[in-house]
Amino acid sequence: MSKLRLLFVKEGTAAYISHLDLLRTVQRAFPRTELEIKHSQGFHPHPIISIVLPLPVAQSSDCELLDFEVTQDTDGSGIAEKLNEGLPEGLRVLDCYEAKRPVRELAYLQADMELEYDHGVPEGAAEALTELFHRPELLIEKRTKRKQLAEVDIAPMIRSIAFAEEENLLRAAVTVRAQNPGLNPQLLEKAIARYRPDLSPDFVRVRRRELLDEAGEIFR
Repeated sequence: MSKLRLLFVKEGTAAYISHLDLLRTVQRAFPRTELEIKHSQGFHPHPIISIVLPLPVAQSSDCELLDFEVTQDTDGSGIAEKLNEGLPEGLRVLDCYEAKRPVRELAYLQADMELEYDHGVPEGAAEALTELFHRPELLIEKRTKRKQLAEVDIAPMIRSIAFAEEENLLRAAVTVRAQNPGLNPQLLEKAIARYRPDLSPDFVRVRRRELLDEAGEIFR
């Protein structure tokens, strides 16, 4: 029996596939691998498959991870190529390998954000937002696991952020906490709307670039 991990890209139209639909999509592709997926016990057995850090709908990513168990002994060689034959456009498996590192070691995620302004980037926006996200406290309203709204201080969850200005948009390279608690980079827009509404973008696009451990090394 082997526990394996997929590294895959999710982009384009596939970015709008929900978490559950993504799991179903991957399950339908697994028969191509000729592997026997391990199932849970009980009256309603289901495949033991989990996405390590589910991506919010409409965001894209270069570094999604999916764990699964198979009854055979294998190191995952050749699995990525077989899966790609059955996946829709926008989903692409980069690698399949033995899942040796526990998920609890995943600490941070790096993402690129594009803040678009229909009428051009406001003067001094990059400097003002840099100052904003270096404040010791940034309160936003965020839904809890019980679906209730609560005020949360996101400042301790931001490890780094840097802005670069282009025509009609600001690019932000951000590193934030991935879990316990984690921060969806999209929520940075809420902090802008609360503290600097004059700098609120008209549209925000997020792409996850990398997953890191506590030391800042790539998590695989």
